[in-house]
Amino acid sequence: MSTDTASNSPEPPPRSNCERREACVRRWLWWIVGLGLLLRVVAAVGLQYQLDHRWQREFLIEGDANGYWELGQRLARGESFQLYEPPRRVLRMPGFPAVIAASIRMFGDHKFAARLLLAVVCSAGIPLCYWLGTTLHSAETGLIAAGLTAIAPVLIAFSPVLLTESLFAVLMLSSLACAVPLGGLLQSREKSPQMTVVALWSVLTGVMSALAVYVKPSWILAVPGFCVLLLLLARQRGTALFCSVLIMTSLVLALLPWGLRNQRVSGHFTLTTFWMGPSLYDGLNPDATGDSDMTFFDRDGLMNSMSEYEVDRHYRKAALEFVKQHPGRTLELVGIKFARYWNPWPNAPQFTHPTVRIATSLAFLPLLLLAIYGGWEVRQDRWLLVLTVAPILYFCALHCVFVSSLRYRLPGEYPLMVLAAIGLQTLWRTWRGTLPTTGINMGQPSASPGGGAC
Repeated sequence: MSTDTASNSPEPPPRSNCERREACVRRWLWWIVGLGLLLRVVAAVGLQYQLDHRWQREFLIEGDANGYWELGQRLARGESFQLYEPPRRVLRMPGFPAVIAASIRMFGDHKFAARLLLAVVCSAGIPLCYWLGTTLHSAETGLIAAGLTAIAPVLIAFSPVLLTESLFAVLMLSSLACAVPLGGLLQSREKSPQMTVVALWSVLTGVMSALAVYVKPSWILAVPGFCVLLLLLARQRGTALFCSVLIMTSLVLALLPWGLRNQRVSGHFTLTTFWMGPSLYDGLNPDATGDSDMTFFDRDGLMNSMSEYEVDRHYRKAALEFVKQHPGRTLELVGIKFARYWNPWPNAPQFTHPTVRIATSLAFLPLLLLAIYGGWEVRQDRWLLVLTVAPILYFCALHCVFVSSLRYRLPGEYPLMVLAAIGLQTLWRTWRGTLPTTGINMGQPSASPGGGAC
């Protein structure tokens, strides 16, 4: 009886091609994320070993890292958020020190634990690149972008470094991912997109942008620029204006607690820090080389007689005076900083080993060429280009004014992976066509952004 019942029971319907493709994409994504996570954990272990047994120091790039770690320790102990004497209370944004403080609270005052935590958190950049590529172009593009991100040597090596760039990249990607649907809705020919959906994505974009600013304050200038581009590219200008207002309002409201705190501790309101002046002068002064050299700050000793706010204003004015008096040298510095930013290998003297230079060049130059090729292929899709190219160009422009290095380019390389993936797909389509054995089409964009052509 049971045998008859079993034999007569209906078999589950066979899965459609669409379902099989989606399962294939998910399986590949899990493998890619797992590989990227493993490589970043290995990088954290290797970095800690090198620091302890070979270089005999606490940080790979000292200076900023020391300050972030001390601020994290103070937050973990419940002490005031300040550094040095006289105290500087509006020197750094609190986002990265908060992550360090969380590591210290959970795992103790161990830098290796913080590096492992960063390696895990920064692995989120891999699925975010997948999401960006999938929603902007196709699931295949997303997978390739995720794969390129997972194995990128410099991104792997920098993930456990106790600096802001990798964590910021994850938050920046999150804000870009929230902005993707806005472009689709506002470029649509439909008369009235659902305003609730538009408002939700606008608020999320503003909030995620604010979280990114809490880690890297210079991103605050990118958000109004993004809103301007949104207005220029949208078919529905009224709705785009509504979105822009919501994005900026959400950004300001999310940063407002920090601004009010700064007003309370310093007597002056700012949504970021009072470190812009010294940073600007670092890049624009008679001894500037394009690299960071903050020895002037200790030499001048202005903190002994001025407040943080006054020191910030003093160095802003001094930098602008330098530009007025030395326009030729200023332009020369712009060229030097531009070259340092796009240098395929690290500029710092501790990374001059030929192996490091060759490895980083072999990783970056093909990526850049593929991205240029991919950008040409999708040159008509202006929204895709804004979200993938604008970040790296924004930081290039910014660091042609401030000091410049490969380090500041790294966050912009994450969204660029999408264009590189499109370039790789285009090359594959030109040379070989499709990959019939994997079920993943390397040539044509899929009709469904969530899981390939159905």
